[in-house]
Amino acid sequence: MRMNRSLWAAFLFAGLLLLFVIKPVHVYLQSMKATALSGEHNHAEWKNDPLWVQIQSLAERVDQPAENARIDPVWKAIPGYNGLVVDREATYQLAKSRSSQPIQLIYQELPPQIDLKQLPPAPIYRGNPQKPMVGLMINVAWGEEHLPAMLEILREEQVKATFFLDGSWAKKNPEWVKAIDQQGHEIGNHAYSHPAMSKLNESEMERQISQTNQVIEQVIGNKPRYFAPPSGDFNQQVVEVAHRQGMLTILWTLDTVDWKKPAPELILKRIVPEVSNGNLILMHPTSPTVQALKPMIRQIRSKKLLLGTVSDVLSPARVDVVRLPEF
Repeated sequence: MRMNRSLWAAFLFAGLLLLFVIKPVHVYLQSMKATALSGEHNHAEWKNDPLWVQIQSLAERVDQPAENARIDPVWKAIPGYNGLVVDREATYQLAKSRSSQPIQLIYQELPPQIDLKQLPPAPIYRGNPQKPMVGLMINVAWGEEHLPAMLEILREEQVKATFFLDGSWAKKNPEWVKAIDQQGHEIGNHAYSHPAMSKLNESEMERQISQTNQVIEQVIGNKPRYFAPPSGDFNQQVVEVAHRQGMLTILWTLDTVDWKKPAPELILKRIVPEVSNGNLILMHPTSPTVQALKPMIRQIRSKKLLLGTVSDVLSPARVDVVRLPEF
């Protein structure tokens, strides 16, 4: 009988424990469910809120779809460009919290579905024509005496460029390779001995590119991503050999022709009136280029164009600062 009473007491204690422990949990879960349903209800109510309708209307006017990378019949491989869309819900929540203040749209970038890596091997002459950025590409196989002045101008103007280095030059001038890298510039591959690449057999093409990569990697610890064929001489086989080594073949949109040592004014006249979105500008370390570089940078900026490396220009990331009026 005593055991039965003990068992009864144990069952009673367990029942009370369940009452005080499980019931609050059950109520908490109900509360969470009610909150979720309330959120869904509020979200549904937005659709009838004049503010939500206004934001939707504004968004439809300013949304810009992403542009896929593509092969152009003239310019060959063209990189994609991120779209720009209004985050409707974030904009709505911000507008509600600001009550009577003007509507400030909140944006999100929308990446393209196809990028450069998904295209078949093809040369690249320019960035996306929608991107307000210009790239400076400086091919170096000689002219190191002009590098200090060029680097100083780039530093003063806060511009990063891509230096395509001849492998044999880089091997003789590791201190310059290191200096260019340490100043934040991008380094590319310009073959090893400045050959006419299209005249080489496949194994020689591979050696020109791989040997240069090895020299550069030994100095800065990174393998170049881009290959610029000397004198712009290439064929499809060159592009495919570079592609197999994980590299894109880069040409140019505008050429300073500075190796002919023109007057600095002629360089400016050749480049500035023609420069536009996505252009890649070719130059070398020469005295006329040093004299033309600062005014060129400033005149390009006066056209509301940013300047950067080849990677910057080919990236699908947007660089335009959206300053639409508040509504």
